[in-house]
Amino acid sequence: MTDLSEQQNIKRSWDQAEGTSFDQWMDSRVARFSSRKYDWNALKFQADFDPKYSRAQMRYIGTGGTGVANDSSVIPSEHFTFSTMIIPAGHEGPPHLHVDVEEVFFVLRGKLKLVLEKDGERYETILTERDVVSIPPGVYREEINIGEEDALMCVMLGAKTPITPTYPADHPLAKIKRG
Repeated sequence: MTDLSEQQNIKRSWDQAEGTSFDQWMDSRVARFSSRKYDWNALKFQADFDPKYSRAQMRYIGTGGTGVANDSSVIPSEHFTFSTMIIPAGHEGPPHLHVDVEEVFFVLRGKLKLVLEKDGERYETILTERDVVSIPPGVYREEINIGEEDALMCVMLGAKTPITPTYPADHPLAKIKRG
């Protein structure tokens, strides 16, 4: 266990950089929609396997759990990531598992079928506008856009750099190498 004086000497992503003004520091903590782009390549290896897995991530805080290692436009993170995800009508996020973090989906627009599985038990529900779900580590999750329009959701992961998720052993994506 460290004492407070040791903790104060640790550089964190939210610390004000030496020589920057308060305005410069706070500007570095703002990520504007106008400066973001949807990244259709973050999970392209999935869409290359099957086009139904095509979806896009827009990162705001941290790089998320998609395996993107670096994005200079994001606000650095210490304890979580925050992004938005577009899932086109008829597309889906394949079943995947985060072993180290809680994942939160907040639906802004659209209609998603959420399928959760753990130890042979299965749970399904429909999420629509302003519904939220918090999925514990160790639970497989799959999101399927069953609506007529693109679904848009916020995604938060509970770590600065989450471990890259895995797929069920019997899923075809489990055998594909990323990147």
